[in-house]
Amino acid sequence: MTLRLGYGTNGLTDLRLDDALGLLADLGYDGVGLTLDHMHLDPLAPDLAARTRHVAHRLTELGLGVTVETGARYVLDPRRKHGPSLLDPDPEARAARTALLVRAVDVAADLGAHAVHCFSGITPPGTTTGTAWQRLTDALAPVLDAATRAGIPLAIEPEPGHLLATLADFHHLRTLLGDPEPLGLTLDIGHCQCLEPTPPVDCVKAAAPWLRHVQIEDMRRGVHEHLPFGDGEIDFPPVLEALAATGYGGLTVVELPRHSHAGPELARTSLEFLRKAARDTNGAAAC
Repeated sequence: MTLRLGYGTNGLTDLRLDDALGLLADLGYDGVGLTLDHMHLDPLAPDLAARTRHVAHRLTELGLGVTVETGARYVLDPRRKHGPSLLDPDPEARAARTALLVRAVDVAADLGAHAVHCFSGITPPGTTTGTAWQRLTDALAPVLDAATRAGIPLAIEPEPGHLLATLADFHHLRTLLGDPEPLGLTLDIGHCQCLEPTPPVDCVKAAAPWLRHVQIEDMRRGVHEHLPFGDGEIDFPPVLEALAATGYGGLTVVELPRHSHAGPELARTSLEFLRKAARDTNGAAAC
């Protein structure tokens, strides 16, 4: 199985979207993780349908696959990072996040994306765990309905510090929701190193049946900081070999959202690193 490598536009925010897509195609990437944000396909600005058609044409022209990511920091509220979340105490605020995710599903359908990514959010102060899980399941219901209609998986990401932080939490959500068909997993390899009780290679094997999107970067144990490859602790050849062995056919997207100042160079060196790491698996995960 050949891994399909992509790069996240949240690490290329100093570039126009057209330029970012052209850069990735020229470097040899297979696709892009497109974060809907004010600088790249703003989901709240006018003429979204026309702008989405333009991006779809550009992706086709360049031969790039795409996944839609929804981790923009201030797209809904200029004063609260990732706010409001699906766990917000205010029902109208939660509904705003749900509406954004439904819109993301619609955009993904128009782009021909292989998945829509999302995460739970941090449990607000004073909120019980039971209440937080109830809010999450209620808020996701319309998004899952939209994903079912569109035929596009909703890939939720375990995020350190969030209500849904681990693979175990993902399985808890699946159980609460009755294991709906469109619900899948975004596995962030760095987060596995940071937080999970087992090594990243074992996380990949355990997550295989539910993989719908993969993010990748280096990281250190116990420190949630997305690092360029080689700056952390992860042994990547076995991870890539395990990913290839799962049969996962979506994108594996480099996630360096705090490195846009060096985005073009890191996009180049990241691809070189991953291709070498893949070769080091004796060809089992050739990229």
